Amino acid sequence: MLHKKKHIIYIGNMMSKHGGSVGVIETLSTIFSERYIIFTASDKKNQLVRLIDMLYTIWKHRKNAGLVLIDSYSTQAFWYAYLSARFSKLLGIPFVPFLHGGNFPNRLPVLKKYTPNIFGQSAINISPSIYLKEAFEKHGFKIKYIPNSISLELYPFKHRTELKPHILWVRAFEKTYNPTMAVDVLKLVKNKYPEATLCMIGSDKDGTMVQTKELATKENLIQDIEFTGYMAKKDWLEKSTKYDIFINTTNVDNHPVSVVEAMALGLPIVSTNAGGIPFFITQKQNGLMCEISNATQMADMIVELLQNSELASTLSINGRKTAEQLDLTEVKKTWWEFLDPYTH
Repeated sequence: MLHKKKHIIYIGNMMSKHGGSVGVIETLSTIFSERYIIFTASDKKNQLVRLIDMLYTIWKHRKNAGLVLIDSYSTQAFWYAYLSARFSKLLGIPFVPFLHGGNFPNRLPVLKKYTPNIFGQSAINISPSIYLKEAFEKHGFKIKYIPNSISLELYPFKHRTELKPHILWVRAFEKTYNPTMAVDVLKLVKNKYPEATLCMIGSDKDGTMVQTKELATKENLIQDIEFTGYMAKKDWLEKSTKYDIFINTTNVDNHPVSVVEAMALGLPIVSTNAGGIPFFITQKQNGLMCEISNATQMADMIVELLQNSELASTLSINGRKTAEQLDLTEVKKTWWEFLDPYTH
């Protein structure tokens, strides 16, 4: 049953129709619409037009808005959130930043002139990770933890034990996520397993796909790496059944859904220990972690997995258990408890 007295306005970047990955706002707004009336912005490609659309959406629905939920990032997109928050405040509408981006702890001191006006004046701030929750609380901001979630039923579990050196990487091609490291890792793994292959799934955000392909060509590995570009979820989930190890090469991270998805599928995880990763991966229990940018260490961990079926089995099973704790069915209840008072 819809709560019609008050609407929810959800502000964020909705770039999937322009070839980008499906954003948090696009996923959650669909879920929220099961219970509430939701208005979203923005899918405009031009940055200025996008900002105008965000502010206009808030203005247009101001009379019936019970809450403005704002995806908030530490990079340039911070300013969309900042201006949307200030405008909501001006109109007297409660607003709640939804925190994303593993680099926020480093950016908070840099943005300290502005953060009180957004994170200090919000109804509360929502963090999808304990990592960001603790970082923001150290600066005196009120935080509610609602974890990232997945619809577990969409992710068929495949128990991996005897692994083949087929490696999967799923992320946008962006410098922050260090995709070239995956090429370096493959090169090292192939020293012991010449048959090793790598599949890299994701759209190119800043030209790093070109750089990654150039490195692969230079290292004579291009024939061993499949670059799929963007793939719809159902397509890459089907493709994942052909792979046995999932790597996450990022330099900065929070609580990546792609890693949780891989856990749900039963893929043993080998990740850097960037940002919030150590807050939900326990070494040799539900994943393996190496130092940031340390391709040698990551390759050695992959080789260990290939040689240790017991460890592979443990990571596969426990990874699935971790993902089960983040099933949308349960997390959705937390969202309803939080949002209901704003819609009455």
